[in-house]
Amino acid sequence: MSASHPALLSTRIGDIDLANRLAVAPMTRVSAAPDGTPTAEMADYYARFADGGFGLLITEGTYTDAVYSQGYLNQPGIVTERHVAAWQEITGRVHQAGVPIVLQLMHAGALSQGNPYRSETAGPSAVPPVGEKMPEYGGHGRWPTPKPMTADDIEVAVRGFAASAARARAAGFDGVEIHAANGYLLDQFLTDYTNRRDDSYGGPVANRVRLTAEVVSAIKAEVGDDFCVGVRLSQTKVNDFVYRWPGGAHDARIIFSALAAAGASYLHIASEGRDWIETARLEGGVTITGLARQVTGLPVIANGGMHDVAQAAQVLSDGHADVVSIARGALANPDLPHRLAESRPLERFDHMMLQPMATLGNARLWQQAARAAV
Repeated sequence: MSASHPALLSTRIGDIDLANRLAVAPMTRVSAAPDGTPTAEMADYYARFADGGFGLLITEGTYTDAVYSQGYLNQPGIVTERHVAAWQEITGRVHQAGVPIVLQLMHAGALSQGNPYRSETAGPSAVPPVGEKMPEYGGHGRWPTPKPMTADDIEVAVRGFAASAARARAAGFDGVEIHAANGYLLDQFLTDYTNRRDDSYGGPVANRVRLTAEVVSAIKAEVGDDFCVGVRLSQTKVNDFVYRWPGGAHDARIIFSALAAAGASYLHIASEGRDWIETARLEGGVTITGLARQVTGLPVIANGGMHDVAQAAQVLSDGHADVVSIARGALANPDLPHRLAESRPLERFDHMMLQPMATLGNARLWQQAARAAV
């Protein structure tokens, strides 16, 4: 692959111009200060991707309130003025390279495994998450049963998203991405087996997507129409790799339409594995991202194994998505766009980069050891 690769073409998402179609996917790194303040090491981390030529950076999931939203110890927040000031340093570094950066807003809900603000978790219903907490992010043991969220709890969560989006704008971000994927709070409301509610947020899929749509609307009302507001979706979860939307394409159409109507600027859809075309395909042959484009007319980001440059080319050329986001391939190749343009090979990702925890410090130690072994 060379400079003719379709990922190297420019595009536009919302009000953001991208020099190419390669985005850094959000990746939890649990490397903020204990109070959630981003660090100088985080600034270096994001600047490295910007200098490496990526067209868009999407940050790690960032907590949105001082109540139930925080998911991990040392997760960054966007709740205090100190948080805002530290993020300003990061957006400034990234913008120096001429690259836009979007802040991912995350409420962990029942999948919180480290929250100094609350000792209990909260979710749509009193249903314990399947599986166990993630050791690479500091967790161990089974997930507790969450407190069912009241109407007041839901209102606090929505206000937290909206206020955090305003703080993100003040911090210099070019937009925000609402994390409604991977089993976290908004996905818990969307998922039938974690949402047993009998109010307007439970039951049919049109009700279960309501909270995410309300978050989109609240953010748009807070920041205005000229600020990019994306939504990340997935069928699978960090604690459930096999779940699919029970209604397939029917559910997908309802979900996508509701979020577009609420004012989403783009959709970012994580697929179900590295064999992307096969696992992302719905009945009738359409892919989940292709369907999102058809239903909404919005730009769509595809995620999942996109460091396979041949696969990324197919996804873009065949109209399955407008942009591809790359996670672990970007960790191993922070200069991936430059390598692609120059037809240089990519380095393989080594999972030891994330051991014993997925921190920037451990990644740095791995890199030092790898250099010493050469």
